[in-house]
Amino acid sequence: MDDPAVLPDGYPGFLEQLKAQVRQARMRATRVVNTELLTLYWDIGSAILDRQREQGWGAKVVDRLSVDLREAFPEMRGLSRSNLKYMRQMASVWPRSAIGQQAVGQLPWGHLTVLLDSLDTVPERDWYAAVAAEHGWSRNVLTAQINRRLHRRIDFTDHLPAEDSDLARQLVRDPYVFDFLNLSDRVAERELEAALMTRLERFLLELGHGFAFVGRQYHFEVDGDDFYIDLLFFNWTQSRFVVVELKVGRFEPEYAGKLGFYVAWVDENLRVPDRHAPTIGILLCAGRNDHVVRYSLAAATAPLAVANYTYDTLPAPVRELVPTGDELASAVAAAFSEIEAGHQGVQDVR
Repeated sequence: MDDPAVLPDGYPGFLEQLKAQVRQARMRATRVVNTELLTLYWDIGSAILDRQREQGWGAKVVDRLSVDLREAFPEMRGLSRSNLKYMRQMASVWPRSAIGQQAVGQLPWGHLTVLLDSLDTVPERDWYAAVAAEHGWSRNVLTAQINRRLHRRIDFTDHLPAEDSDLARQLVRDPYVFDFLNLSDRVAERELEAALMTRLERFLLELGHGFAFVGRQYHFEVDGDDFYIDLLFFNWTQSRFVVVELKVGRFEPEYAGKLGFYVAWVDENLRVPDRHAPTIGILLCAGRNDHVVRYSLAAATAPLAVANYTYDTLPAPVRELVPTGDELASAVAAAFSEIEAGHQGVQDVR
């Protein structure tokens, strides 16, 4: 079967089966990590309780413990003073075995803090924990149902599949799990890149220069290796492809080389020579106070060199098409403002 466009009849079902397996494996792995995190929190809370009971340690010791632990593990936001107090409360409410054997152990840490804050008895906390785990409630839904005193009003007969529930989505994105695994910086960077790409995509389409969107994270293979172009456009007024690469942080020389490689691949594999003009590449390194823009043209033979085009040195037809470095920087600044406003809105809700 040499033609990749011709697929066997059973391929769609096979693909769906593999996708389901990937989702299920990710969920199982996340649950294991979440259990380890909750066990750690219970152990910390229990150790604090023991010291306070046996040696009379007061609240100031917990405050100092928070400072010292955060200094030792600065990537973990879960070691705040308030969280240490939640850990102590958790250890006083549930036995350690509850984490592995009861529904409370299936919930993210944020759900547990809601249960501890909002309810006074263990039976009520266990009831809401069980229903939240069964029906896949997010933390906001759990809070709303507790406020409605749902346990006095309704008995459930239906539930959502675990892998499709709000709880499942929240669990795999839980910031405490990311902190525990020391992944927060990488996750935050990916989310920032995604938000910037969304804003940049909208900006280019609104320019009025004839941009048509082809794809985000456009995939291609070279000698069995996978590559992904951040944003790929086709400009119908000049009949040429435009590759856009976005990097969060300072410019690195290898970024320009990769941009030239992407431009050359598109020019060779997607461009129709007698119908399309040479492909253009735009590299944008976006930092909060520093934006570096590089342009690349497929017609050159040294990608590293041509990727260092500035807007002013581009040929006139290309300058008519692409935004200036200042315009791109303004789009990035607007994206940062939107992201900060969104984060502030989340904090206000909390």
